[in-house]
Parts: sequence; structure tokens; C-alpha cells
Amino acid sequence: MNTALTALETPALLLDEPRLHANIARMRARMAALGVTLRPHVKTAKCIEVARATDGEGAPPGPITVSTLREADQFADHGWTDITYAVGLTPNKCAHVRRLLDRGVALTVILDSVDAARALAAAAADWPTPVAVLIEIDTDGQRAGLPPEAPELLDIATALAGPGVRLRGVLTHCGGSYHCHGAEALRAMAEQERAGAVHAAGRLRAAGFDAPVVSVGATPTALFAERLDGVTEARPGVFVFHDLMMEALGVCTTDEIAVSVLTSVIGHRRDRGWTLVDAGWMALSRDRGLAGEFADHGLGLVCDADGQPIGGGDWIVAAANQEHGLVAHRSGDAARLLDVPVGTLLRILPQHVCATAAQHPAYEVIGADRQVRARWPRFMGW
Repeated sequence: MNTALTALETPALLLDEPRLHANIARMRARMAALGVTLRPHVKTAKCIEVARATDGEGAPPGPITVSTLREADQFADHGWTDITYAVGLTPNKCAHVRRLLDRGVALTVILDSVDAARALAAAAADWPTPVAVLIEIDTDGQRAGLPPEAPELLDIATALAGPGVRLRGVLTHCGGSYHCHGAEALRAMAEQERAGAVHAAGRLRAAGFDAPVVSVGATPTALFAERLDGVTEARPGVFVFHDLMMEALGVCTTDEIAVSVLTSVIGHRRDRGWTLVDAGWMALSRDRGLAGEFADHGLGLVCDADGQPIGGGDWIVAAANQEHGLVAHRSGDAARLLDVPVGTLLRILPQHVCATAAQHPAYEVIGADRQVRARWPRFMGW
């Protein structure tokens, strides 16, 4: 397959394969230098071929992280067996967890309450294969988990003493890194994440519980951590593609963003300064990324067909309807129109690539020559 971009119907989700491989190589080198296992979060890509690229050409399927049990099913179907389901487990998913265990998947689940621990221990009491459990730790006040010093930590460990469960340690995700301004703040947040998780694991061990796993996550902290002493694995996900949020944080440049939405100009509203394209919020998502804290790129940064930002980055998708994107100058000056012919191909760099990719059934994979060389399916749902 070797097809020109002009042969694609738009909107279409493009994946720049050379950038993908460069991003993966950068993260793998960083994790090797820090001495931890890379357990990539495949929720970003939801794609078998991308996961294979992350493992390395010819390498067997390695450890991965998923955000849905459907992802676990899909990757297990293609040979991945070491899987962490990194969303708090609820009782209505226990039967699905057992099905994965019964088919030979070494599945690890997470939870952060005594009630959840007791429910899982009761459900798994007669399972022939115990399920591994990590206790979720909150190291930044952003999401789920227990503070590292929470007294409930030991109560949860005690509740996981049943025959069908096996406590393996702790897991944290430092989403607070997405609000750090500058490299120094990112390095400090990475150390906060590391120290909190290591401390929680130490408390478990001091109380006589096993905690061989200390799992941290987030692309910004993985790339900016100066040390990961006491950590055993990292679970970054967006690093394979990057997006405008990562660019805002200084984690990547626009030239390293591997995913874009190919769109066609369908008209103009000269009175409003709009150039209309056929990528609306159904193709881009409504996620505005970090617009409230960093530069506002609207619903995406507008590039030419080669992926270069137009006017040095002056053009954005300012708003969108379901199937219409409204391209405008970031100044809001209606007199400044992107005056290109109907049918012109543009590419939109996504604010939040996880949300944008979720709108599409497949990636159109392009090489350095900007020719489409493959179509890689992605999957959706739960």
C-alpha cells in the first residue's frame, strides 16, 4: 500500500510512523537509563500495531497497562498476557476479571478502599488462579487513591488476605504533572510521585505485607524524573503520539506530535473570518487541553498538508459543530482569513490525542514521504 493523502476521504486520522518510532525510542532509552520496566499504557493508541512497535520489532509482547477490560481482551487475543487494569475495580467486573485469568492472562487490578478489597476477596475466594492487586496511591491530589500516609492502607492490605487475591504493591498516577509550568516543576512533581509511592510501599513492607511492585505513571514525570530509586515500573501512555498538551508542558515539540487529523476546506465565511473544514467535534473531540493554563490552541492547531503549522502557529480550530470545524486566526481578527481554495487539505494537531483518536476507527499510517503505507485499526468501547 502506497497511497497519496489526496486519495483519502476526510476527515481521517493520520499517524506519522517515523515520529511514532522516534517517540518510542526516546521513552525506552529513558526508562533503561532510570532502571525501571516500561509498562506502556495502551489506552492512548488502542491499537495492536502500535503496541507491537512499542515492544520493539520482533520482540515478544511485553507488559502493558489498560484502562478497560475490553482492551485487556483485545490485547490478550494477540498474545499479551502481562496486563495491569489501572482503573479502580468494581464488583460488576469481577466475572470479567476471572475470565481473563482463566485464559492465562496474568492480570493485575487496582483498588483504593476496604470495601472494594473485601468485595474482591469475597468474589475471588474460590478462583483457581489468584488475582494480583495493587493499592492505588494518590501522590498529587488529582484523582483516585489513598494518600501515602493514610491509615486505611494497612486495613486494605489486611482485607486482601483471602486465598483468591495476592497483594503485589502500590500504583500511582501523577496527573498533577499536567499542570506544571517548566522543567523544574516537572522534575519536582516526578520526585513527589516517586517518593510518595515508595513511601507507601515501605509502610506495607514494614507491616509485614508483600509489596514488590511500585508502579508510577504519566509521560511528563517519566521523561523528567531524575531518579526512580525504589520504583519498579512506569506506565506512560501518550508518549507514543504526544499532543498539544505535551507541547505546552515542554515535553515535546510540534514536530514530534505523531497524530493529526486530515481535513478538507469546504467553504469560507468571509464576514466572520472563518475557513470551514470537514473536521468538527466528531473528528477532533471537544477537549481544549490546557487552554486555561497555557496557550489556547482552540480545538487544534492548523497545519498544511505536510504537517507544518501555518503562519508559525497563528491558525487554530476556534470552534466546531458536529461535522464543521471553524478555522480562524488566533487573534480573533475577522479580517484575517485563511484564504485557501475549497478542497485544500489541512492537518489538525490534537489538543488531547487520547480524546481525538477515540473519534476514529483506524489510523492512516504515513511514512517520511507523506504517503499512506498502511491502515491500522483501533478499537473502542468497554
